[in-house]
Amino acid sequence: MANCLVAQSGGPTSVINATVAGVVKANQMNPYYDHVYGGLNGIEGILNERFVDLTEMSDDENRILRQTPSSALGSCRYKLKRDNVADFEKLFAIMEKYDIETMFYTGGNDSMDTVAALSQYAKEHGITNRRFVGCPKTVDNDLMHTDHCPGFASAAKFIATTALHTWLDVNVYTRQEVFVLETMGRDAGWLAASACLSGVVDLVVLPEEAFDKEVFLNEVRRCVEEKNKCYIVVSEGVKYADGTYIAAGEAKNDGFGHAVLGGAGNAIKNMILENGVAERCKVQDLSTAQRCFASGQSKVDVEESFELGMSAHMRSCDKNFTGKMVGLKRKDQPQYDVDFFAIDADQVANFVKSFPSEWILPNYRGISKEALAYLEPLIVGSPVVIYKNGIPAYVKPYYMR
Repeated sequence: MANCLVAQSGGPTSVINATVAGVVKANQMNPYYDHVYGGLNGIEGILNERFVDLTEMSDDENRILRQTPSSALGSCRYKLKRDNVADFEKLFAIMEKYDIETMFYTGGNDSMDTVAALSQYAKEHGITNRRFVGCPKTVDNDLMHTDHCPGFASAAKFIATTALHTWLDVNVYTRQEVFVLETMGRDAGWLAASACLSGVVDLVVLPEEAFDKEVFLNEVRRCVEEKNKCYIVVSEGVKYADGTYIAAGEAKNDGFGHAVLGGAGNAIKNMILENGVAERCKVQDLSTAQRCFASGQSKVDVEESFELGMSAHMRSCDKNFTGKMVGLKRKDQPQYDVDFFAIDADQVANFVKSFPSEWILPNYRGISKEALAYLEPLIVGSPVVIYKNGIPAYVKPYYMR
């Protein structure tokens, strides 16, 4: 037997560690690999031979790992470029040195590109004993082919809950007021749309549609005149028709060449106040909280993330299984459930699954019943949380040990 390696990349989620826990638990139940190594800080750490042995993880640690937010193995924004042959040669040499047969890479779009690139390199060089498996995660929910991405549901639940709670807070005063909630979502509006699960959102602005300032301000004005309040949700990635972001602040490189955004909420606020649409406007940017608040995990999300890790391990027992991503397919039945399936990683990498335009109501007035029917089953239930000294217990990050 040989060994396997599991690593994490990109932005964390509140359930990304559940997939790692699933890989480890699956190997304990069916010890196909001698050792399950954790790669610290993704590809960047693997290239520096930074590993931790997870093989004998206790049941207690495995359980608490599932409720531990962020990336317990550490993450990276390291772009593995196909023309950088030295990186490929070094990585395959390291895998040979540690007798690593299979690498499980948990991440988003760029991570699936890494899986595709490594498997392609192995094929082109006749390397048959090194395999690569992608395990999806992203709060943005923008990976193609999978019904949804592990991590999204918990973020959606947090956003919808926050929308409801802040809406209740805003409405305690008789004064006129507009409230703007800003969510993540550079290219896709799934997170912002999920706020509509609260039932209190008046207007939602998504990146899938070019922003029309006049139409938007007229809608805010109408809402304020009717209710003296207006609750708005905006995605950070909203753009004008010419492609420029409405965000007040913008940088140009996160390590993968993506724009680093922030300030869409304040841009909306300034727009409203400068045009005299309302007397007061508050902004709440959910920032990092929306992807790491693990105390409010969706039970569906954490269980699916764990089972996905187990499914990836099981499929890797097939010596021909490589260059694949394991995804989720919703069953066609009244009661919500999913099946796991595999697809070539290069069919997922470098594509974006947008929020369907047919699910967006005109004039920023929310999302359709079909959209709500898609979202609602994902946020059902809350896992039992283990506490220590009054706060949720967590696994000390392996990169801190």
